[in-house]
Amino acid sequence: MTDSGKILEEMNERSREVFRRVVESYLISGAPIGSRTLTRDLSEKVSAATIRNVMQDLEYLGLLESPHVSAGRVPTQEGLRMFVDGLLEVGDLQNTDRQMIDATLGSNSQDVTGMLDRIGSALSGVTQGASLVLAPKHEAPIKHIEFVSLAHDRALVVLVFGDGHVENRIFTPPPGQTPSSMREAANFLNALAEGRTLSELQRVIASQITDRRQEIDKLAQDLVESGLAVWDGDGENYERLIVRGQANLLESSAEQEDLERIRTLFDDLERKRDIAEFLELADEGDGVRIFIGSENKLFSLSGSSLVVSPYMNADRKIIGAVGVIGPTRLNYGRIVPIVDYTAQLVGRLIADRS
Repeated sequence: MTDSGKILEEMNERSREVFRRVVESYLISGAPIGSRTLTRDLSEKVSAATIRNVMQDLEYLGLLESPHVSAGRVPTQEGLRMFVDGLLEVGDLQNTDRQMIDATLGSNSQDVTGMLDRIGSALSGVTQGASLVLAPKHEAPIKHIEFVSLAHDRALVVLVFGDGHVENRIFTPPPGQTPSSMREAANFLNALAEGRTLSELQRVIASQITDRRQEIDKLAQDLVESGLAVWDGDGENYERLIVRGQANLLESSAEQEDLERIRTLFDDLERKRDIAEFLELADEGDGVRIFIGSENKLFSLSGSSLVVSPYMNADRKIIGAVGVIGPTRLNYGRIVPIVDYTAQLVGRLIADRS
């Protein structure tokens, strides 16, 4: 059992109820709550002085804090984590929320990115937060690969997949590339790529370069490695991540300190920094996960919370993720079933299209 779990178990009923009321009030209003207000709502009729003593004990445990000089308290990050792990009541998905998400599915288009864009917009609208949707990698067998020189420091790599899908990426080639080294690199890749998906090709490419080093020129080898790296680096994750509803975050941030944190979050989302880790967060286990404040290293500077869930293909392999990011006082009990439903829905839609 974790330390927070032991603390919760050792609390008496009065302390547990005071703690729960403070957190629930904070999640609704974002404002501190005082002892006099609490005395009106508690099931047990006790004095404000008694409640103040309980709140002081909870503050000593690191679960509550006073943001201002006033006697009102709000939960700390540790307090929110303990509430989420031990006291959060996750409700059923509301019909209105389900209908808003399902309404995005009217189009019969096979465009997966467009479908995920619509779902992301619906998710941000339903939750009033910013939605994050990590699209799946394209995993059809590769039909053809080609390198095209654009300038001495710019080149284009083109991937044509067996299902007709085409992807183009611009990258910086190693110095000294020539038309003949580009043809040699493309020929080497095409000999290996036929019938393989991009993931399969990337798994065999390193060993093949080592085994056939005599057959492939050093310039072509460098080009192969740098060209394929485009699909593993920031460029891929930048294109795969769909962010919608950033403006929703401003509506819940009236104080200047909150606005500064939101600006930091906007910068992170615009640059999509370390977004490769977004899927890793969800990839550590099935189901919905909640990251509060600094627990979420992607957006820790903004002090935001992230509710995220992976989605799977027909083979039960995790291929992407959906999530909602917002202030730490998210309505977790409502948002968790929304994110869970959306992730399962996306997984089914991806499986149907494949």
